[in-house]
Amino acid sequence: MMDHNKISLFLEIHIACFLLCSSYQHTSGLTETAALLRWKQSLPYQPILDSWVSPPQANSSVAQTPCSWRGIRCDSQGSVVELNLNNTGLKGTLKNLNFSAFPNLVLLNLKFNQLTAPIPESIGFLSKLQYLDLNRNYLNGTIPLSLSNLTQLYELDLSQNYITGILDPRLFPDGSDEPKTGLIGIKNLVLQGLLLGGKIPNEIGNSKQLTILALYQNSFYGPIPFSLGNCTHLNILSLAANSFSGTIPPILGRLPNLTDVRVFFNNFCGPLPQWFQNRSFTMLNLSNNNFTGHLPPQVCKDGSLLEFTAAYNSFTGPIPMSLRNCTSLVRLRLEHNQLTGDVDKDFGVYPNLTYIDLSYNRLQGMLSTNWGSCKSLQNLNLAGNSIVGILPGEISQLKHLQKLDLSSNLIYGEIPRQIGITSSLYYLHLGGNNLSGLIPKDIGKLSSLQSLDLSMNSLRGSIPYQIGDCYELLNLNLSNNYFTGKVPYQIGNLVALQDFLDLSYNSLSGEIPVDFSKLNKLISLNMSRNNLSGPIPNFLATMLSLSSINLSHNNLKGPVPDGGIFNSTNPVDLSNNKNLCGRIQGLKPCNISTTKSHGGTNRKKMVIAITSSLAVALFLLGVIGNFIVLYKRNLRAVEHNTGHNEENLFFICHSDGSIMYEDIIEATGNFAEKYCIGEGAFGKVYKLILPGDKKFAVKKLICEADDLDMESIKAFKSEIKALTETRHRNIVKLYGFCKRRSHTFLIYEYMERGSLADILRNDKEASELDWSKRFNTILGVAQALSYMHHDCEPPIVHRDISSKNILLSSNLEAHVSDFGTARFLKVDSSIWTTFAGTYGYAAPELAYTMAVTEKVDVYSFGVLAIEVLMGEHPGDLMSRNLNDGINQINFKEILDSRLSSTNQQNLKKFALIWDLALSCLQANPQSRPTMRGVAQLMEKESSHKT
Repeated sequence: MMDHNKISLFLEIHIACFLLCSSYQHTSGLTETAALLRWKQSLPYQPILDSWVSPPQANSSVAQTPCSWRGIRCDSQGSVVELNLNNTGLKGTLKNLNFSAFPNLVLLNLKFNQLTAPIPESIGFLSKLQYLDLNRNYLNGTIPLSLSNLTQLYELDLSQNYITGILDPRLFPDGSDEPKTGLIGIKNLVLQGLLLGGKIPNEIGNSKQLTILALYQNSFYGPIPFSLGNCTHLNILSLAANSFSGTIPPILGRLPNLTDVRVFFNNFCGPLPQWFQNRSFTMLNLSNNNFTGHLPPQVCKDGSLLEFTAAYNSFTGPIPMSLRNCTSLVRLRLEHNQLTGDVDKDFGVYPNLTYIDLSYNRLQGMLSTNWGSCKSLQNLNLAGNSIVGILPGEISQLKHLQKLDLSSNLIYGEIPRQIGITSSLYYLHLGGNNLSGLIPKDIGKLSSLQSLDLSMNSLRGSIPYQIGDCYELLNLNLSNNYFTGKVPYQIGNLVALQDFLDLSYNSLSGEIPVDFSKLNKLISLNMSRNNLSGPIPNFLATMLSLSSINLSHNNLKGPVPDGGIFNSTNPVDLSNNKNLCGRIQGLKPCNISTTKSHGGTNRKKMVIAITSSLAVALFLLGVIGNFIVLYKRNLRAVEHNTGHNEENLFFICHSDGSIMYEDIIEATGNFAEKYCIGEGAFGKVYKLILPGDKKFAVKKLICEADDLDMESIKAFKSEIKALTETRHRNIVKLYGFCKRRSHTFLIYEYMERGSLADILRNDKEASELDWSKRFNTILGVAQALSYMHHDCEPPIVHRDISSKNILLSSNLEAHVSDFGTARFLKVDSSIWTTFAGTYGYAAPELAYTMAVTEKVDVYSFGVLAIEVLMGEHPGDLMSRNLNDGINQINFKEILDSRLSSTNQQNLKKFALIWDLALSCLQANPQSRPTMRGVAQLMEKESSHKT
């Protein structure tokens, strides 16, 4: 890293060169027409500039002007005053646009295009410029210091680019004006340590006429410059989605017109300055920072507040008093703070309110009927508070309500019968309350419902068959209630069910309905802890989508079906039934003949075979089952421990623990090097072979158990918790763990073929991974991530999806592994963390924020998908082509040449993967698709015959 003197020298040389070059340009005498044509010539051909042609010169007395060209407007003297080509797909750079030829330019609008490279310093020649909008391009480099010359500027919008601070000169080979790395590289420069700056220059304060300053979603860091206090006309300040830090400067209180402040997704901290306390706003977004203290009490003093968002901070104290009568309010988000107040007394009636989220605070009080008077309300989320009382029927009558989440409160009484009136409702979560009585039959009228959670209440009676009319349901959770009677066969009509169906912990009886065979998209089925009887239906083995099933603690009997989900079912998920048999570990075999054999030798062989099989089964059940059961028991205790008990976090306290420990140590030769099959950041992986040729993988931490650093402990805890909470065919299974004596290790499923990265590096093995298998590999990873993001509660973010962490089984089926960096998106805890991941796969937003969202996995999946298509990491491809737009690349040109040409059907599949991968690589996390959406599209394409 260069020191400050070198940085200063670099800047001085750069500015001096600019002054020399710009002086030459200024005296070049180019006309506006010539300057525009020269710029057009430097750009790639694009039809939007077809009108930019020289007029005929037959009559030399006719002045040549561009006033009739597309995007050009002139004043009465024929001088260009506006250059407006916004949202036209314009490609290229501004490098060769001679700004000195436009002395009267007032407006420059090139937003929503594909411009690259830095903004030229020569833009400072536009001394009359009032409006500059370069939003949503691919510009990089720094804010030119020459912008300080634009003293007439009233709007400056450089949002959604890759503008940073001072770039390391090593990025500019041979004196080039553009960095040697492509756009993907620019997004990761912060992570590579090649950024020497990133602050907004103080010179920005020279533009004293500014009313709008928008620098949203770039790579700035450091404090807000005090010079902004000079911009007394400033009305809108948007600095969101950067890495700004420090406190909001008090000097901004000198800006009387500043009523729109957007600083979300930064690293601001501390309490809000005093000037916030009596300031009224129209828009205030403070979310996803580290603010503390109280919210501004007069935020809606003038009654003009439209949007107020302060979510995901550490605010304490009361709800701002001015919000009660703030009838102008359209959107309010205060979730995930520590705010106190009364939901009845602190809120009023809001005729324009469409969205309110107060979840996971410390609010109390009863639900007021006033919420039913907010006729425009579409989203009401009060989950995770201490709200009491009954659920007012007025809320269920809101015709525009789409999402209602009152889960994890103290609400009692019955679900209002009027619930069916809310025909727009697609998300209804009332779980974790004290609701009683019956589910209203009108629940079936919620034709748009996609997610229904009534779990962990005291609901009774039969499950209404009308619930089978909610045809759009993707997940249904009725667990932990007191439902009785048979499972309605009409639930089988919910053919859209995909994420999960959970009826566990009730008193349901009868057999599993045969109509469940129609649920051919279902991923997870849990009917445990009921009184179900009869056999396990064979159709469950043919449901290809099913990745998790739990039928334990029922009265089921008969043979367990062969194939499908039952090939990978955990024995615990079928335990405690009446009389099940089959080839699942822990169950008795079916149809064992007791007839005497015709010879002592055959009888002896049979006895030996049966005895050996039982011995192996019992041994494995002891090793594997005890690891699982004891882990879960210990984990619950661990979650209540304090840091003082850290040394006992994962000790296996069981009478056979020492035996299991010794067997593992013996089978691995005390973790001898010859058994080592891989190595990672936190330890080595060993191959474990137990009696019966049962193979497992053991990950042993590098540090000894008593000397684990906090990062190793955190990774160890993350992995065992994540893997134990997940059950999916494309996620490696964790069978147990141990923290004992001088060893700390995990035991999990052994993958014969190793990592995807190793296979792609080996020409022979890469050829074996043919096109069909590669599609299935990508699909398997997509399904695993979809399960983690959408079916786990709380959701799990892996944070390190890469080819080295995708393992393949003997039949080349993909399994996501290495959950040491995984994080649970718990709604009641911070989502901020340090950087984790693999360079080249890490999402670009990790350069300016450490907020963990599922979108970081989506980005990594996009890189991985292209890697599987290419047969190598796509880094070079992206660096070389993103300046021209990676979406212009023909995906067929990058397919792995080691494989023979693919058929038309496979080409269609890979075209889909290519498009999905590009959408996953969007710079804006919110523009990326969900993994559920990706998996659904791939599953639909997979259903077509090749």
